[in-house]
Amino acid sequence: MWSILAQKTSTVSEDPVTKANELWHTVKTFLATQGTQFAINVVVALAIFLVGKWIANILSRFCNRLMKQAKVDETLARFLSNIVYSILLVIVVLAALSELGINTTSLAAVLAAAGFAVGMAFQGTLSNFSSGVMLILFKPFRVGDYIEAAGTAGVVEEIQIFTTSMRTGDNIAIVVPNSHITSGNIRNFSIKENRRIDLVIGCGYDDDLKAVKAFLEEVVNGDYRVLADPAPVIAVNELADSSVNFVVRPWVKNADYWATRWDLTERIKLGFDERGFTIPYPSRDVHLYNESAVSAES
Repeated sequence: MWSILAQKTSTVSEDPVTKANELWHTVKTFLATQGTQFAINVVVALAIFLVGKWIANILSRFCNRLMKQAKVDETLARFLSNIVYSILLVIVVLAALSELGINTTSLAAVLAAAGFAVGMAFQGTLSNFSSGVMLILFKPFRVGDYIEAAGTAGVVEEIQIFTTSMRTGDNIAIVVPNSHITSGNIRNFSIKENRRIDLVIGCGYDDDLKAVKAFLEEVVNGDYRVLADPAPVIAVNELADSSVNFVVRPWVKNADYWATRWDLTERIKLGFDERGFTIPYPSRDVHLYNESAVSAES
């Protein structure tokens, strides 16, 4: 029908009334000769669309169920099942239009060109999507982990297809595009069960080095949160310009990291005050010369 109407429309005269009459005559002729077949095609096309849509819905649910059984992340499973449904629905629509006699080859070409143009326009969005799929599949971090990525650090609150929501220590919400996360290093502070505290404690050169080390061992070993295995390390690390620097490296449970670090720092400072150990300040000797006196002597 569509090819006949297009052919008649291209050959009619320019007069609007004449054009309308000839078009109406063409439609009546078509209905008289091929109306029954066209009605059957419409019914078949409608049946193809309804049945195809129903089958696409069933198949997308089936794919979603399979991915859940394979323990695929729920967000990714839902998204992929929606993609499967959309692809099947496009195929069903093309089949229904083909039954109506519409040339679907050119329509498919137009859709492909449109899809390419949309893809080029949304390169960043597609990059975020692929990065989101990678984050969900490979799980470098999970909701609740404290991470450092894309130049920011915070607790992961939600991992979505395009973005990841984080919360900083001062309760500021940050939404980071997934492509920014996967394009750099990801530091996950929560993934390991144990974590090492790294402290650098300086004492004066006049202090008793053995007494200072014994005191540091006493403070570290006296904290119930410090793990025996791996054993803590306390050693002289550097003879600096104004102090002798010890490294104090105990291991604790990840959840006890900050509380233990703060408590150890406070106890070490109070213990240094009680025992008379010094924590030297950076110092510099300045020598002043009287220019006139130096000239007179010379």
